[in-house]
Amino acid sequence: MGRPKVANQRRGFAETVPPVYVPAFELTAGQPPPIADNGGLSYMSFDQDGDAGTTAATQAAFDQIATGEGQAVIDMIENAPPGPIETQWGLAFRTYDECLAHIRDNGIEAPVGGLALPLRYTVHEAPSYSIVSSNALWRDSARKAEQMMLRKEERDIGRRCLYFPQILRDARRMEEYHPGLRPDSPECMDRLGVAMGHCESKCEDFYDSAEVERVFYPEIERLLLDFFPGATDALVYNHDVFDKDYQGDRREDQDNKNPGVNRGYANLVHNDLNDNSGRVRCRELLTKNLRNFGRAQHYTEAQADAKMSRRFMSINLAKPMETVGQYPFVLCAWPSFADQPYITNYRIYDDRVGETTRFTYRPDHEWYWFPQQKSTEVSMLKCYDSITDGSVSRWSFHTACVDPTAPDDAPCRKNVVVRSFVFF
Repeated sequence: MGRPKVANQRRGFAETVPPVYVPAFELTAGQPPPIADNGGLSYMSFDQDGDAGTTAATQAAFDQIATGEGQAVIDMIENAPPGPIETQWGLAFRTYDECLAHIRDNGIEAPVGGLALPLRYTVHEAPSYSIVSSNALWRDSARKAEQMMLRKEERDIGRRCLYFPQILRDARRMEEYHPGLRPDSPECMDRLGVAMGHCESKCEDFYDSAEVERVFYPEIERLLLDFFPGATDALVYNHDVFDKDYQGDRREDQDNKNPGVNRGYANLVHNDLNDNSGRVRCRELLTKNLRNFGRAQHYTEAQADAKMSRRFMSINLAKPMETVGQYPFVLCAWPSFADQPYITNYRIYDDRVGETTRFTYRPDHEWYWFPQQKSTEVSMLKCYDSITDGSVSRWSFHTACVDPTAPDDAPCRKNVVVRSFVFF
C-alpha cells in the first residue's frame, strides 16, 4: 500500500537550513520487505524546507484514515460471531479471558518455569500513524475536527488487536533451550536479541529524574561496556518509569528531562525501532543532541559518519525497583521471527518522524520472561543492530502481559526502562 508522494526538496535548501539525514533503505539478509509506506523509505526522504518529512507524514496519516481500511478490520472483529475468530495466522480472541479459557480447555502447557497465556498482537497488516502529544497540531484551535479524527484513530489501533495463545519460557533456563548459551552473555544477545544483566544500583529514588540521570545512567553505561567485548562507548539517552499504583505527580516535562510516571503497560507486541529509525535516532542524538536526557553529544556530520561506519546497537534495559509480581516484561527471540516482515508505525513529531514496529502472530514465536524478576536483574533487549548480513540478531520484540498464575494481590511491576546506544 502506498501513499501520495511528496517531492524531495532537499536540493533547494537555503544555507541556514541544516541538512536532513536520510538513511539508505536496507534489509537484513533473508528478511522480506517491511509492511510500510513509501516502499520502506524513511519520511526523511520527503523533507520540505527542513521539516524532516513531517508534513508528508501528517498528510499520509489523514489519507490512511480516509481509505477506511482500518475501520474495515474493526468491523470484521466486532461483527464476527461470538467465540474465537479464525484469522490467517490461527484462532484469536477478543478478550484475554476468552483466550485464557481456550488455553486451559485445550491443555496447552508450558515447560517448567514457563507460562501458557494470551498475548496481544495486531491483526492489521498495514502501516499506522501516531501524532505525538507534543506536536503543535494538538495546540491549533483551527484543527479541532482533525484532532478528533486522530484521537479516534489512536484508540482504533488497539481495536485492531486480538489475543493469541503463546508460551513463555523461563529465560534463566536458556541453556535448556539453547545448549551452551547463558542468558547473561553477549552471545545470547547476538543470537537471540535478548539477555539478562546484573545491576546493584545506588540510585535511591527512581521517581527523581535528575537522580536517575546522575546515578543510574552511568551505572547502565558501565554495565553495557562491561557486557559487550569490544564496545568503545555507551550512551544512555532517556528513560521511562512504570508504576500503575504510583500516587505522586505523573506529569511529563520534556524540557526538564522528566519523563513522568507511566500508569499503563505496553500490552501490545512491538519493537521501539527499525531499519530506518535505528540510524536516524542515533544520528540525531550524535549531531543534534535531540531529546537526549544523558551526556550531551556534539559530533560533526563527518564524526558521526565515522562513528556509525562501525557496528552500533540500540539496547533497552528494564530494571525492577522491587520483585515483579504482575505485568511482567516479556521478550521474543530473533530467530523465531527473522523471516517475518515487520509492520511500521510512524510517530510524527514537529521535527522528525520516528518509526516503531508491530508484528502479527506466529505460533512458533519464541517468548521469554524472568519469573519473579528481582531488583538486581536487568532485562536486556535489542532494538536495532547495524549488522545486516544475518550473522547476528537485528532486534527483539516485546510486550507486557498479565500473569494468570499471580495472586490477586501481587504487586504490579515497578521498573525503570532506559534506552541506549552501544558503539564498537
